[in-house]
Parts: sequence; structure tokens; C-alpha cells
Amino acid sequence: MRSEEKRRFLRVFIALSLLSLFADIVYEGARSIGGAYLNLLGAPALAAGILTLGELLSNVMRLVGGVIAYKAPSGKVYWGLILLGYGLNVFIPLLALTGSWELALLLFFLERLGKGVRAPARDVILSEVTTGFGRGKGFGIHELLDQIGAITGPLLVSTIIFLRGYPAGYREAFWIMWVPTILALLMLLSAMIMYPRPKAVTEVGRRMGRRGLSSRFWIFMAGSMATMLGFLYWGVIAYYGQDAANAGLIAAGEIPIFYLVAMAVDAVIAVPIGILYDKIGSKSITVAPIAALLITPTLFGFSGRTGFYLAAVFWGLAMGVVETVMRAAVADMTTVEVRSLAYGVYSFGFGLSWMIGGTILAFLYQIGYINLMIAFCITAEVVATAIFAALPKAKG
Repeated sequence: MRSEEKRRFLRVFIALSLLSLFADIVYEGARSIGGAYLNLLGAPALAAGILTLGELLSNVMRLVGGVIAYKAPSGKVYWGLILLGYGLNVFIPLLALTGSWELALLLFFLERLGKGVRAPARDVILSEVTTGFGRGKGFGIHELLDQIGAITGPLLVSTIIFLRGYPAGYREAFWIMWVPTILALLMLLSAMIMYPRPKAVTEVGRRMGRRGLSSRFWIFMAGSMATMLGFLYWGVIAYYGQDAANAGLIAAGEIPIFYLVAMAVDAVIAVPIGILYDKIGSKSITVAPIAALLITPTLFGFSGRTGFYLAAVFWGLAMGVVETVMRAAVADMTTVEVRSLAYGVYSFGFGLSWMIGGTILAFLYQIGYINLMIAFCITAEVVATAIFAALPKAKG
């Protein structure tokens, strides 16, 4: 790779990483109190689980976005999908104007649609511009900057709620998200100008469709879906947090702090787990289901804030692996010709599984079957660990 191309790739990588940082301030700040805000608006507990429908919609759109990028490979299509996706972040600040939980759910869903449509094209470009310094390390550094935003968002939200109280603090926290929303779009425009034609456009080869996805990829998919099935969705944790706040066990302003802790752990683990992946490969993926397995036992097994903080640590550890190693693994298991399709297929299965698991777990919480929630999560993660342990080694 020429030194000039390396410098250009590095500039694009930095712009995309800052883009994710600002975008994460917006939607991770919103996610940290999503379940609590629904609770405040009078929604039933099941609504917090239905938030995972937004994740499914997001991942359906990842499949759609991946197929579009695969079928119509051009720089305009790739960047158009990314621009549309990040543009839909504007629905988060508009949550400040909602007066019903149904409308709030709709706005959360619209933001998730945006996250979905942009992801495959963006991840393909990331996989290209990180080739010069290690894909796992590159995705790890990107995730680190991403998580700096994910820490800043909940911290900002928590500060506003502590200062302004609630419900006023919730609405003001959403409204201030206009600032990072605009900064994110500026970073996106700079990346578009520097890298208008991705290699996935200029170096397309023979189109193989699903036949280009190996059996190793499909086994990896099965393990990923089992992981997300038992990975307790944060909206359910936040809803439980609001119940705990109503009971006087914690302060409402602590709910986003718990999420901040999870994001901080995610940030700390991102680069080390990425480097570990570059060294030992897919064996590092098993950290995700093992960490996810411990979320519900600690959340409900310890009283008060102790359980929330412990669960947040394991949640962040699992998410750090999911967002770093698993995304890098998709790129390593596929060729550039089918990579956008692979990211779309992977994300759809990922989101479908998380939606199913999140809805089941929210319903079990609503009817008070806590022990069954714990058993469900442990079973799913044991299965996921076994699948990843049996993942065939890469050829060559």
C-alpha cells in the first residue's frame, strides 16, 4: 500500500471514528434512559422489551442496506445510505416534544431504522481503511472512539437530570442532542469528500450471492444469534431501574450512570480485545457469551445499586466484544465482493435474535418470573459458547 493511500485511509478512518463518537453521544444518551422514559410516560414493562423491535427494524434495514450496496455498487449509493442513516438521528432531539409513550416508541424506532440502513456500507468502508494496521485493532480503535461518545451521552443526560430533576431533565437532555447531531453530519461530509469511491465499488468481482458466504460464516451466525438471544436488552434494565427509583432504592439520575459504566467498560476492552483477535482469531469471540451470561444473575442477585453496577460491567464487556471482534470477524470471513451482503445478513440475524430474546425477557419481568429470566439467559449463552468453541479454523 502506497504511503499516500495510507495517509488518506487514516484521515478517512479518523473522520468515520469521530462521526461515530458524535452519533453515539446522541443515541447512547437516549438509550441510557429509553426504558426509564417510557416508564415515566406510563408505558407497561412490555414496552421496554418492545424497544428491541427497534433493534430488529434496524437490522432489517441493515439487510436492506447491505443488499442495495451489493446490487448497486457505486460511491453515491454507499455514501447515500450512510448519509440517510445518520440523518435520521434528528428524531432523538425530537423526543423532547413527546407526550405519549407510543409516540416516543415511534421516534426511537425511526432512529434505529437510520442506524440500520447506514451500517453495512459504513462497516465495509471501515474494513477497507483499516487494512494497513490490523483489522481487529482498527475496529477496536473505532469502537474506543465510538464509546467515548457512548460515555459522554449518558454522562450528559445524567448531569441534566440531576440538575433539573424529572420529567423536565429528561426533555432537556433530549433537546441538547441537536449539537452532536450536527457535528456528526459534518464529520460524515468530510469522509465522503476524502473517499468518494470505496474499493467495494472499484474492485467488484463475480457476484456469488449467498454462495459466497462460507459454512464457517453461517456457524458464526448461529453463535452470534444465540449470544443475542440471552443478552438482556438495556431498555429492560433501564425500566427495572425506574422501578427501583420509584421504590427509593436508587436515584433516577443514576440510571444513565449505570449505562455510562457499561460504555466505559466497552471502551476499555475495545482495543485490547481487537488486538487479541488479530493474534488468536475467533477464539476471542467466546468472551461475549460468557460475559452476557453473568448479566441477569448479578442484576437480580444483588440488591440495589450493587446489582446494577455489576450487571453494567458485564453488559459493557459483552458489548465491547460484539461491536469489535464480531464485526471484524464478518470481514475476515468474506471477500470484498460479498462483504456488504454479509454484514446485512449478519445484522438481520443478530437483530432478530435480540428482539425475540428482549421481548421474552421483558414479558418474564412483567409477570415477575425473575428466576426464569436468569435460566433463559444462562441457557442461551452456554449454547452460544459451545458453538463458537466449535467454529472451524480459517483456511490458510
